[in-house]
Amino acid sequence: LPLFSFSYSGGKDSCYNMMQCVAAGHQLVALANLRPAENTGQTDELDSYMYQTVGHHAIDLYADALDLPLYRGFIKGTSVNTGRVYTTCQEDEVEDLYHLMKLVKDKEGVEGVSVGAILSDYQRVRVEDVCRRLNLQPLAYLWRRNQEILLKEMISSNIQAIIIKVAAFGLDPDKHLGKTLDQMEPYLLELSEKYGVHVCGEGGEYETFTLDCPLFKKKIVVDSAKVVVHSADAFAPVAYLRFLKLHLENKASTFMVNSCSCEESCNDDDIFPSSEEDEPQKNIPVIWKSLKRNSLDFTKTFGSSGKSLSGYQWFSGITAHFLPSKGKNAQEAAREAFSSLRASMTSEGLKLKDIILFHLYMKSMKDFNVINSVYVTEFDLCPPARVCVETLLPDGVLFCIDCLAHKYDIAMDDVLRDEKLVMHVQSISHWAPANIGPYSQSIKVGDVLYCAGQIALVPCTMQLVSGGIWTEAIVSLRHVERVLQAMSQKTALHHVITASCYVTDSKHVPIARSIWQKKLRECKKVEDSETYHDVTAVCGLLAVVVISHLPRDAAIEWHVVAVVDDPLQRKHFAMKKLSEGFQIECESVESSSASCASISVRLSLISPSTSQLDLDGPLHDLIAMFRQAVEKLSEDCSATPLSFRAFFKEDVFDAKTLQTGLQEYLEKYLGKKTPALILVPVVDLPGKEVIHITCWLS
Repeated sequence: LPLFSFSYSGGKDSCYNMMQCVAAGHQLVALANLRPAENTGQTDELDSYMYQTVGHHAIDLYADALDLPLYRGFIKGTSVNTGRVYTTCQEDEVEDLYHLMKLVKDKEGVEGVSVGAILSDYQRVRVEDVCRRLNLQPLAYLWRRNQEILLKEMISSNIQAIIIKVAAFGLDPDKHLGKTLDQMEPYLLELSEKYGVHVCGEGGEYETFTLDCPLFKKKIVVDSAKVVVHSADAFAPVAYLRFLKLHLENKASTFMVNSCSCEESCNDDDIFPSSEEDEPQKNIPVIWKSLKRNSLDFTKTFGSSGKSLSGYQWFSGITAHFLPSKGKNAQEAAREAFSSLRASMTSEGLKLKDIILFHLYMKSMKDFNVINSVYVTEFDLCPPARVCVETLLPDGVLFCIDCLAHKYDIAMDDVLRDEKLVMHVQSISHWAPANIGPYSQSIKVGDVLYCAGQIALVPCTMQLVSGGIWTEAIVSLRHVERVLQAMSQKTALHHVITASCYVTDSKHVPIARSIWQKKLRECKKVEDSETYHDVTAVCGLLAVVVISHLPRDAAIEWHVVAVVDDPLQRKHFAMKKLSEGFQIECESVESSSASCASISVRLSLISPSTSQLDLDGPLHDLIAMFRQAVEKLSEDCSATPLSFRAFFKEDVFDAKTLQTGLQEYLEKYLGKKTPALILVPVVDLPGKEVIHITCWLS
């Protein structure tokens, strides 16, 4: 992309991010910088949430040093809209950035913006908002990088930057102003260890001014400068350098950059697929007796669960019917499905913006762009987390959707309950994939994190990682870990309470399970605790299913829901039963905070018989066992089952018969507590499983 460096402050971060952009193959065509308005009286240092202004007098030299045009604007606004989500506000300083970036785009035809943000969501959200409005791609290669490693990299890649401002306990204006990063590194690491100072100054502890970097054609030399004390605090004085005289010197040009670690090799010798039981099974043709049915009409699908005490509700049974012969196009079918979802939600006093998690099961990935074009118009700035896979839907069905919604703005006793936090990163980085569609990476409500499905895209190129299923499984699961950690610092994979893994080949099932187990063992080592019992007692319940196709032709997609709780204190419960040639296994995990729980029920065919099998008995026993698990979870507090997702082998069951049987027994056994029934036909399930049910309870 032809791009420019926004708010080029001369700091180490904007310089190093430009180097990363060039290394990624982009071309720098301009610099842009905002400076304090002349009439404010604050000509050096402006208290801005967004911009580094100290040292701005010297910015003009960078145009010569880099041999690039420099566009400058004035900061006229202030920090008005300081919320987590930014919406346009004319008096805000963000709009000064919009006008400057629009000018550069119009004049230079740029397509991207280099952004030096490392940790500040405040800055990232605002830059991304401006980029969205101007149709520019933000490139933030330093985003959420480990700061100690990053500082080392900056120093070793020959960024010559000096400390130009200090504002933290332990930083002394007389001692530290004017020192280089190289000279300061050991002391910064010591301050970080002692007082939690951000090594890269992300907490505003210090600011830098770059005198030379490998991209510069000329280097900047400081002839004279004086220290200006901004506030003489006894513990953490704030002071900065004012440059009195500077000049440029010619230099030999050398630009080299280290390759990034996004696509590191994942040849792990100590992961072995688990035992033979995971060998793909020979498919046994099953002949069912016809179900004995009473005369009730089960053709209407039950579209939603009840509402839980804390305001959660699941909607299902929304289908886009599409027969090209009927003269209706796919877009119209998609719009009708969304209208139907909107109507279901409106009747419950909810809106589409209340959706937290969205499942999109498609008949064919070929229709993805058409469906997405409708989807994108339905959601605004903070879209839900999304899972999207192709599976064996019947002919005439374009897609099926189900979703979890939560009315989070209900104030109870003047306390805002379960605030909703959204992570919607659109910048290209080395951290995890930017959103390639209208969805958020993760949404946190209360102590629960609902994540989007993750495939193995290389974050900085947004292309699928090469290397096959092992590499894909490891890289995509690493994305999951990074998203969890970014949402809540101490959160890791063992905080997951339910996980679905979609693979496109039965041979991948044991690989997915092995990598999952290995990653959980690593989490346990980190916890360094002997009090852990067996893995499943603490960690989430995993369902691995084989479907026909994933976005971008990926081989594997992970989807998790996690809880910020104490996995050691979770309640785990398991039971097993034989039923007419079948085995039923049920497990449940409840979060230690008792905010949510997950149930898994598996039906396996253990002794295929030549005669016809009766489905009635096993379905009855399966739902009876499910009810037992729900009652067990409700002993301490009221548990509302919201979703009943039945992955079933498409070649074994007739979907209509299965739906009728499940719905009848759910209603019979759970009455008003009947969850939303979601039927997902799949290509295969592990071992001898023919149905795998996952249920989410609030």
